[in-house]
Amino acid sequence: MTTSPERQEGALAGTKVLDLTRILAGPLCAQTLGDMGAEVIKVEPPGAGDDTRSWGPPFVGDESAYFLGINRNKRSITLNMALKPGQEILAKLIKQCDVLVENFKAGTLEKWGFTNAWLKENAPRVIRCSITGYGTDGPKGGLPGYDFILQAESGLMSITGETDGDPMKYGVAIVDITTGLLACNAILAALNARHRTGRGQHVEVSLYESGLFMLANVASNHLVSGKDARRFGNGHPNIVPYTAYPVKDGMIAVAVGNDGQFAKFAAALKHAEWASDTRFHRNQDRVGNRDDIDALIIEALKTEDAESLIAKLTEAGIPCGRINSVAQALAAPHTTAREMVRTIKHPTAGDVKVLGMPFRFSDTPPSIRRAPPTLGQHNEQVLGDELGLSAEHIAELRQQKII
Repeated sequence: MTTSPERQEGALAGTKVLDLTRILAGPLCAQTLGDMGAEVIKVEPPGAGDDTRSWGPPFVGDESAYFLGINRNKRSITLNMALKPGQEILAKLIKQCDVLVENFKAGTLEKWGFTNAWLKENAPRVIRCSITGYGTDGPKGGLPGYDFILQAESGLMSITGETDGDPMKYGVAIVDITTGLLACNAILAALNARHRTGRGQHVEVSLYESGLFMLANVASNHLVSGKDARRFGNGHPNIVPYTAYPVKDGMIAVAVGNDGQFAKFAAALKHAEWASDTRFHRNQDRVGNRDDIDALIIEALKTEDAESLIAKLTEAGIPCGRINSVAQALAAPHTTAREMVRTIKHPTAGDVKVLGMPFRFSDTPPSIRRAPPTLGQHNEQVLGDELGLSAEHIAELRQQKII
């Protein structure tokens, strides 16, 4: 990503974020803010640090690939926040930041004295973002949340998998990821509101609500019709044909979004008669007869090879694509062209490949300015240079296992 010298600062340059989170949703949220230019300080417990530091293999040296993927553009300090000296340092850090992101068990910050009332009095411009499992009220309020369990409870697993197979989870922790991005959205909105009000506020997102939010049109289908949702394999509940089909040398995905596209699709496969068949003429007809049209398409495609078929359908204006492996997707020419795989220099692991940034800004470009930190890498820098603690004080804190 090339930028002119006057365009090096990100959109959130000058914004200070205190990252008190671990695992995935919170760290991803803070990393995204960091990619947009914010200065992020990650606070980790002394000793082990964020749980994901040990989630492997694979490892690069002593660093897990999991941790490396969601903690760039941060500085790391260690701090035992359960002890009074650690809480005193935490108070100083909070007063210097614009955003505080935390995913503690509900009530933990309050137990340490950092209530919303404390924030209002001592750090009135700080936006506090709480990432929880189920929120703080309701029958499950305050309980911890885990992505897999929330995929199950939210109904997402019930609509994922083969029609006659078992419910299936998504291949990544999608509820955590979505929650992290929703938390980022909420923080940006609160920062924008602060321009008008001059005050920070407490925003909250939960895995439970994110999981329900992700049901999208499937939830709307049920709420309108009263009928429960079901699995369609790779198919779509409202659009046909919109699924994966086997071809001679693999599988491709086809997304026919309207009746006009279906007529073009049928013609491209040399079966223009499908478009005038009363079973398939309109999308609602095709939804009611999906097994029939899918059987015809499968028969028509079984002798086609993927690349020539994709070229033919693309020329006809039909959305389609090869079903790639992760390795194929990350090595694809378009991935390279869009800089979605980047190489960074890590202080102990050397050159490390990481995912790029999925957003572009014309005047305030995102950037990777810091490699994911080693545990406590910036203790002296943050505690000494920014909080003004003496070297002797920092050494004493280390001896007491506060840092």
